[in-house]
Amino acid sequence: MSNHSRSRLEAFYDGSTGTVSYVVWEHASRHAALIDPVLDFDFRAGRTDTASADRMLACVAEHGLIVDWILETHAHADHLSSARYLQQHVGGRIAIGERIRDVQATFKKIYNLERNFLPDGSQFDHLFSDGERFMIGGLEATALWVPGHTPADMAYLLDGIVFVGDTLFMPDVGSARADFPGGDARTLYRSMHRLLALPPETTMYVCHDYPPLDRAPAWRTSVAEQRAQNRHVRDGIDEDSFVAMRTARDATLEVPTLILPAIQVNVRAGQLPPADDNGVAYLRIPINALPGHR
Repeated sequence: MSNHSRSRLEAFYDGSTGTVSYVVWEHASRHAALIDPVLDFDFRAGRTDTASADRMLACVAEHGLIVDWILETHAHADHLSSARYLQQHVGGRIAIGERIRDVQATFKKIYNLERNFLPDGSQFDHLFSDGERFMIGGLEATALWVPGHTPADMAYLLDGIVFVGDTLFMPDVGSARADFPGGDARTLYRSMHRLLALPPETTMYVCHDYPPLDRAPAWRTSVAEQRAQNRHVRDGIDEDSFVAMRTARDATLEVPTLILPAIQVNVRAGQLPPADDNGVAYLRIPINALPGHR
């Protein structure tokens, strides 16, 4: 558990997807936010499990927390969200950036989703605008729009810490891909520099870690460390150089294993698709429909 001046934080690493979820709370009031929660999914068996989410629930119970928010940094392509499951158990408002509408519109066409699925963000309880301030108990937080990985990415800044989602990784890993629908490497560079313009002592918490073989998974870094050491965007690497590197690198990457099942759940705020008349929910796998990938 990490302690900051007014907040407390616990991180939960999911080794199967490389995802780091967080419970962050104001120490005085015990009001909390849950960030980027995982719903475990066995693709081969088509079976969900709540072990990862239940670890977060155990943290909420252990510390007697009152959940105000369940925050998504974006509609993830590498894991399913357990936001709805968590909300059913501990409440809280499920929130994401307002540009989720763009992502919903794109993937409604790719999946040919049901007619009454509206790409208007109404599946979420709240849509953040850039720079919007909100409260976690007595802690003021700010939502920062940081597109590039997807059009809808948000970072959340509070108490000298920032949850950066997939905008930045640990310094020895670098940056996220920018070749998903609506992604853009040049936009990503500018978003990363928005975060790197925060005070050098600002603590950064990443949403994923894919560590090299010589170290254990990690998720805590700082603005100063990123500016000095990030292999893709440290000081001295200009925008054109980054775009060239990122574009070439993205062309070699495989499609994430869970992208097709995950996004159709995540654009629904962690809700499975409506069940068919037999009571079973089905995930759709569009054939040869995902743009920009082999």
